[in-house]
Amino acid sequence: MLNRARAKLREHSDPERAKAQQWFFKNCDSDKFLGVTVPQVRRVAAEFGDMPLPEVVELMRSRVHEERSLAHAILRSQMERADERGQSAIYGLYMKNRSAIHDWDGVDDSAPYIVGRHLLNRDKSVLYRMIRARSIWDRRIALVATLWFIRNGNVADTLALCEEVLGDKEDLIHKASGWMLREAGKRDAAALKHFLDAHAAVMPRTMLRYAIERFAEPERRHYMEARKREAGTG
Repeated sequence: MLNRARAKLREHSDPERAKAQQWFFKNCDSDKFLGVTVPQVRRVAAEFGDMPLPEVVELMRSRVHEERSLAHAILRSQMERADERGQSAIYGLYMKNRSAIHDWDGVDDSAPYIVGRHLLNRDKSVLYRMIRARSIWDRRIALVATLWFIRNGNVADTLALCEEVLGDKEDLIHKASGWMLREAGKRDAAALKHFLDAHAAVMPRTMLRYAIERFAEPERRHYMEARKREAGTG
């Protein structure tokens, strides 16, 4: 099944699109790109949704970007269909092999639907360990996994994890945390504003801009000016 899935992906290969993808995913300079679109990857995943987990791991560990995307799409599909025991096995496999993830889209396409889904009603201490990890991808997984919590009415862990990365130096973490804050605000605007009142002055600029993206202009200006005032005193 693994070889057939790889061959199917390559039927959609587009060298010109591959060149564009190589430029777009600047942090993946060691990757090979086939030039396969996300909808095409998802169609292949639907065809090979019952791939055995050891073969999915082979895809996860591939240097071909779309093969890793295919692995995540298959795991998402299997997670949706699995019983509790099956979901635990998929989560365990994902966490054991997460070092193979080294791109932001790989995190964003998998973490909420595998890690977040599994941990929704479980102990979340693993996320608080990962948010302090040296690996940028572990930190991004911890943040983005909380999208599943947000969609189920829990914003507390998102806010707590975002507080942990206020001093992070990585732009991809600023973007992820700002995105999660914005999503949290859709569910609990008061909680987001409380967070911003406490931290806007010291938040990374990108994190803050993402978080307040849906605010009315006067509110956006209020929080951006709070940050400028703090920067001016440093």
